Amino acid sequence: MRWLTSIWTVLFVLVLGLSLRVSDNETLQQLRYMGFDAKITSLPQTKSNDVVILNIGEGTLAKEGQYPFPRGHYARIISDLIEANSGVAGFTIMFPEPDRFNQDNVFASWAGEPSAVVLAQKSSNKGRSQEARRENIITSGNGDPLNWVDEYAGIVSNIPELDQAARGVGMVNVTPSSDGLVRKIPLVVQSGGKAYSSFPIEVIRSITSTKGYTIKVDKDLGIDSLYIHPREFKTERDGSIWVMWDKTFDEYEWGVDPLPNLNGKTVIIGLTAEGLANPVPTAHGPVYPHHLQAAVVQTLLNQSYSTELNMVTRPWWTDAAELGIALLGGVLLIAAVYYFPLLLATCVVVASAAFSYFAAEYAWTSSMVLLDWTFVTILYIILALHTYGNNFYIQYKLREQIKGQFGTYLSPDMVDMLAKDPTLLKLGGERREMSFLFMDIVGFTPISEYFKNQDDPEGLVELVNEFLNEMTLIILANGGTIDKYMGDCIMAFWNAPLDCENHAEMAVLSAIQIEVKTAELKELYKERGLPDINVGTGVNTGTCIVGNMGSETRFDYSVIGDAVNLAARLEAKAARHELIDYKTVISSMTADQLPDTFKLKEIGDINVKGKVDVIKIFSPRL
Repeated sequence: MRWLTSIWTVLFVLVLGLSLRVSDNETLQQLRYMGFDAKITSLPQTKSNDVVILNIGEGTLAKEGQYPFPRGHYARIISDLIEANSGVAGFTIMFPEPDRFNQDNVFASWAGEPSAVVLAQKSSNKGRSQEARRENIITSGNGDPLNWVDEYAGIVSNIPELDQAARGVGMVNVTPSSDGLVRKIPLVVQSGGKAYSSFPIEVIRSITSTKGYTIKVDKDLGIDSLYIHPREFKTERDGSIWVMWDKTFDEYEWGVDPLPNLNGKTVIIGLTAEGLANPVPTAHGPVYPHHLQAAVVQTLLNQSYSTELNMVTRPWWTDAAELGIALLGGVLLIAAVYYFPLLLATCVVVASAAFSYFAAEYAWTSSMVLLDWTFVTILYIILALHTYGNNFYIQYKLREQIKGQFGTYLSPDMVDMLAKDPTLLKLGGERREMSFLFMDIVGFTPISEYFKNQDDPEGLVELVNEFLNEMTLIILANGGTIDKYMGDCIMAFWNAPLDCENHAEMAVLSAIQIEVKTAELKELYKERGLPDINVGTGVNTGTCIVGNMGSETRFDYSVIGDAVNLAARLEAKAARHELIDYKTVISSMTADQLPDTFKLKEIGDINVKGKVDVIKIFSPRL
């Protein structure tokens, strides 16, 4: 049990938590994404001045008839957009088979130059094509982007006539997170060992009228960015970007809503009619596929028009930063809880959690960098609960140990004080001025012989225990500590382990009360027909060493020193021989510390065995 509550178990929990973060299971990912979603969706929304959405909805089908339309209808859409002064027109609808109405040539003629039309295609493991139209991609750096981007076995492409006519063709792939929500869009995917650009990239490339773009990649860190003159777009290491939802779009339904002057805005066209398009689950809520592509296009345009980085990013170093914060904060938290006072330790715990949160907030507000604070906070909570639990158990066991060690030697009040504040007990040796009391039954041999003659050794034990119990109660009531029982003798002391300023007074008071109680017991024992019983008590005051004495495996809380020995020698003189009338004998060192309420009779000077100095002794009375 001691191992289970040691600091090593808390460190094990810390290492286990960090290991789980490195493995990054789905639960941790989803918690992290929840924090990221809160930041991204909290961005204030404004109306887009760059992109509009053209829907093919229920009203369109009611007017134009059954879907799919003849391809000539899409030519009419392009015509209407040109008339409305639109910019690039991006169709998220794919055309993988020839038109059954033989109108592909009409659509192709309108999709070609000078129109700026971008068509959609999709990488898929179910795709029938092995390759499709792709733009000129240049790689810079020392790595291969194909080592980092998603790979698919095939492509669902448009018929060649339309692909060749369009200004650009891009992939509309999405990459759901572990919880099924789409938060990021890959700007580059691969199939058949070749890289293909995404639909939003092709829209941006068409807007800028460039022939290709550059991928900057590092062999160890992954893809860093895509460069389309004149702008660089920072990406995740897999070539994806986070979708921002800070813009709303003007929406029109083709054939139903009249198109205003679009002033060169980019138009994204897609299906909203029931049964023709399935909404995509995103952190922003379910959206139609062309709405998602429009949001990505707008995300890229935000960066195109800005002189500063204003895209949501999560650079390669964020994982290391989160682990570093978790490790350093966790170690600090553990050290604080184990070694600091409770209030200060709690402040450290709260400050550690607050630091991780505000560090994430600063990274977000200053650079739109996503730092995860959820894992760090949860880890801190688990560590704090574990560490506090350990400390509570350790303190509980310490209190139990104190009660077990001192319960039979100290008064209940003193034991409670030690249990509440174990620091009052200093383990090891400590130099203190204390008062010592030795009490012994005088003339024990006749009593022992009496019970021997009665063949009643149990009766002797019962008598001694009864007598010592009464004396013990007196000592404990006066705040004394029972050091040990030595047969019919009691050794006690005052001013340890708890402070007792009037230790000499309490020791002498206990000796006087022992005399009184002995007189009462003498009458009781006389009525029982037992032999007479007397006590001799010696009290001395002086400096000694007090603490836990013994070995590492077994020890006892006791005192050693010359002052202790003197108290034992005084007890050996009391109520015996020439001092037979003096039941309690105290030294001058004790007498000097007694208040005036005590009446002292000087007995004289004695030489104590083992000591050179002459000791003046007294007999006290109240």
